[in-house]
Amino acid sequence: MIRRLESILLAMIPVACFLVTAAAPTPACCPVGPQGKPVVNADQTVVILWDPESKTEHFIRQASFKSDAADFAFLIPTPNEPELAESGNEAFPFLAKVTAPEIQKVPRPSAGAGCACSSPPPNAVALTAEGSDVTLLSEKKVAGFNAQVLEATSAAALVAWLKDHGYEFSPEVEAWVKPYVEQGWKITALKVAKEEGQQAEKQLGAAALRLSFKTDRPLFPYREPDPSKAAEALNASQRLLRIFFVADKRFQGDLTKESPWTGSVAWSDKLSADKKTELLKHLTLPETTGPSEFWLTEFEDYWPYKPAPADLYFSADARQETVKRPPIIQYVSSRGPMDATLLGFLALAFTPWVWQRWKRWNQPQRLGAIVSPHDLAGRQ
Repeated sequence: MIRRLESILLAMIPVACFLVTAAAPTPACCPVGPQGKPVVNADQTVVILWDPESKTEHFIRQASFKSDAADFAFLIPTPNEPELAESGNEAFPFLAKVTAPEIQKVPRPSAGAGCACSSPPPNAVALTAEGSDVTLLSEKKVAGFNAQVLEATSAAALVAWLKDHGYEFSPEVEAWVKPYVEQGWKITALKVAKEEGQQAEKQLGAAALRLSFKTDRPLFPYREPDPSKAAEALNASQRLLRIFFVADKRFQGDLTKESPWTGSVAWSDKLSADKKTELLKHLTLPETTGPSEFWLTEFEDYWPYKPAPADLYFSADARQETVKRPPIIQYVSSRGPMDATLLGFLALAFTPWVWQRWKRWNQPQRLGAIVSPHDLAGRQ
């Protein structure tokens, strides 16, 4: 019994470790802070829901950062103006449970062994200052952030606008944002402020935020300014990027031919109708969102602290087979020695019968009687 209980507890340890790792606060973006206060992306966990018919991407992020700054902002580029809303945090542990490794019982070897704020009204008038090169498309408080969606005519103009709002930026940030501005992308600036009592903490989590936007190809904004110096200053050596990608089939992620993405598929399979409904409920999205059938692919990327050559784009994978994590083996007793508890019950059950038989066989000897073979045969 004790050995069996130990087997169950040992088998639960890796599952618990996986769920804690998968649900840890964790898309890529450009974190920016006050001058002299480095900020880097830490672990990232993202849900991307892609609707190929409407060309809509729902991008749900749960992020953490490392910084000495009391407050800072981060920038997220998107091809079009996004709709911002708070998303349910429950989706992350739910998906981690869906993709957790299966527990297989095998015989032991014989040798032992939050609420979204209201969206801006349709056709809202852009808040543009006269003569400004930066247009404030929308502004709202959502998921604990002060969010501002910006459109700029140049990277320099955007950097100047951000500086005017209390932040100093490096040439690396301007170089990072330049390709997006030139392509007409929108920049969502989200300001994060540490609560009172958290000023000395370097690790800071943020609530889950959903950005929904139109795009020809689903993407993850993987590029960021060179994070190596800030990571070194903050003693940040490694981080894990986990992407739960939902579409109508299995997808793959690509950077460039010269620099393949370091991510890999950890799990991939169709979701049942019940799980699809539950996921949309957790994401606070209508039941009609996305394709008719959901296929979930989970990617894991030990994301290096170095400049990325491009953003991460997704496309249908030529391989459409399912992928599962290796099962957790739980050993159970089979043909080995009988369980000590079972032996105890058997002993208790048979003790009265054995005692009676023993008395019957030994009573003549104890009384000193002489018993002949004939008497023994009759007694039997």
